[in-house]
Amino acid sequence: MFSVKPVFITILTLSLFLALILLSPSSPFLSLSFTSSASPKGKSEIWSVRRLVEWRPCKWWLQGHLTPLPAKSSGYIRVDCYGGLNQMRRDLCDGVGVARLLNATLVLPKFEVAAYWNESSGFADVFDVDYFIQQMTGFIKVVKELPPEISSKEPFHVDCSKRKGQYDYVESILPALLEHRYISLTPAMSQRRDRYPQYAKASLCQACYNALRLTRSLEKKSSELLEAIPKPFLSLHLRFEPDMVAYSQCEYEGLSPASMQAIEAARVDRKPWTGEVARIWRKRGKCPLTSNETALILQALSIPTNTNIYLAAGDGLMEIEGLTSIYTNVVTKSALLTGEDFTSMHGNTKAALDYYVSINSDSYMATYFGNMDKMVAAMRAYKGLYKTLFLNRRAFAEFTYNGLKGEKLMQALWKAHTDDFVMGRGSALPDCFCELKL
Repeated sequence: MFSVKPVFITILTLSLFLALILLSPSSPFLSLSFTSSASPKGKSEIWSVRRLVEWRPCKWWLQGHLTPLPAKSSGYIRVDCYGGLNQMRRDLCDGVGVARLLNATLVLPKFEVAAYWNESSGFADVFDVDYFIQQMTGFIKVVKELPPEISSKEPFHVDCSKRKGQYDYVESILPALLEHRYISLTPAMSQRRDRYPQYAKASLCQACYNALRLTRSLEKKSSELLEAIPKPFLSLHLRFEPDMVAYSQCEYEGLSPASMQAIEAARVDRKPWTGEVARIWRKRGKCPLTSNETALILQALSIPTNTNIYLAAGDGLMEIEGLTSIYTNVVTKSALLTGEDFTSMHGNTKAALDYYVSINSDSYMATYFGNMDKMVAAMRAYKGLYKTLFLNRRAFAEFTYNGLKGEKLMQALWKAHTDDFVMGRGSALPDCFCELKL
């Protein structure tokens, strides 16, 4: 006689086994809906979510045939760079593109002294000059010294503040270059690199991602710092600093008297927004995340509180206890490097340490999308390191403005950030990188 019980047990066992396979996070049948509904209370960090888009260096730049340099140069261009290290790096890269566009010979750039960063380092104090010149061979000609008939002159300064595209430079800057033979310029921040011919873009990309290597002494110190950090570790670029808050024109409640005093000293004529304007400004994501807010988002992304975190930031961070009271394994360069050769460093060389550590970290997060963050993300993509994420200030502001708290806020933050990570948002800039759909 046929027995029903063994058949039923077999079917039930197979059904449960199949269900476990389908619901497993590593299952190939699991779609993107897993990333949207996953709980921040889950065991997996955000890095376990499967990406759908990555950015990689474009082949036309790495493997493309170079357009030969014209036999005769139009003249000499010096790029004058201002601000912090990564802003100056951006100016230099843009300047290389402009110089190639105008068929000019590049003079070693001038790094302007930045009093705010207690800075006096020049280009040669940070970057390997000989390596830069060698790596730019075929892309653009670079010289250490000017010919005698020009070296005694100061360059004719050209205002590039309103120059954006290829024809702006050709029509407005080239005549000055041909007339004076030696000009200096600071590229406009609003560059339209997408309009450059490919040979000019290739020169820019080569300068940014292949030609800028730290000096041997600075790279040695950076390697020493990297070695001292407990592994594995997350590099966190936290920007809750007096100048950033003052620049944002945002106000915060509950800050210590010392923080309030530092912010007021940095405001100068930048008064904070008030009323409806302040609410709109914050909802647009214009306000830097505090240390408390950063810690909350890290928890929402299931980053364990015992994670080793390297704090890539300056010495002016405020309210840092909001992070270190929750994430207790936080280290800084000033705690790990105490020698005289470190204490004598200034802004640019210290920023170079943070840059080096961040592009070689196991994972990288930033609370802002500034010059350093864009460069670090691009270099990490260049090296094939994709555990990179920018914390979403706009999403955080909208959720909290709408009254989300507790588990609902954590779920919303998880979804917003995993969507960003899955789609590769912020991983690299499209000037030199191409999108790869996985």
